[in-house]
Amino acid sequence: MNMPILTQFGNSEQKTMSTRVIAELCEKQPQHVKRDCENMFTSLNLDASKFGHIYFDSMNRQQTEYLLDEELTMTLVTGYNIVLRNRVIKRWKELESRELSKMEILQMALESEQQKLVLQQQLEIQAPKVAFVDKYVAGNGNKTFRQVAKLLRIKEYKFREFLELNRIMYKLNGEWTAYQNHVDAKRFHIKTGVSNSGHAFNHALFTPKGIEWIAGELAKFNLRGVA
Repeated sequence: MNMPILTQFGNSEQKTMSTRVIAELCEKQPQHVKRDCENMFTSLNLDASKFGHIYFDSMNRQQTEYLLDEELTMTLVTGYNIVLRNRVIKRWKELESRELSKMEILQMALESEQQKLVLQQQLEIQAPKVAFVDKYVAGNGNKTFRQVAKLLRIKEYKFREFLELNRIMYKLNGEWTAYQNHVDAKRFHIKTGVSNSGHAFNHALFTPKGIEWIAGELAKFNLRGVA
């Protein structure tokens, strides 16, 4: 059995079923189904012209059919026997399943695009960090605040503001000191000693690990500022 077009979509993208399809499913002549439609339109005080659709048959002759939404389709076939009505209902389920599949594909595509955006953002965040590490942290040795600021090409006062704002370092007795959690994470090395004048000091130096980490944190901070 050659099944005609299952659905037609108007400008509203509403799913419909044609009288030709209903005729095939219900084993009726298309003109008889059209007649039943017209009787239904009259009973429901509906304008038949709003549901009309032009198509060309196998002999290229212009013909008219009606396109019905689910409610009108079910209303029409209610007068047919239960077996034929069941066929129409099953066909609607097929159409709904196909529509769901389209939505699932669209959702997957959307999620894929979102994942691409997240990955791109992560790469943008990591790029400055990777470049910095490759260039400056390949060697070993700890560096002072001023040396790290120079490597990061950031003004010292800006760098201090960043460190203080993000609770990385704070000022204690005139000395810039690292918070203990960052010391424990091996991002800083605390150098202790006594100056020539007898003054005891604790000097926080950035470790190579700390330089790598702070470069990434600063890159993320700058990206958030741009966004």
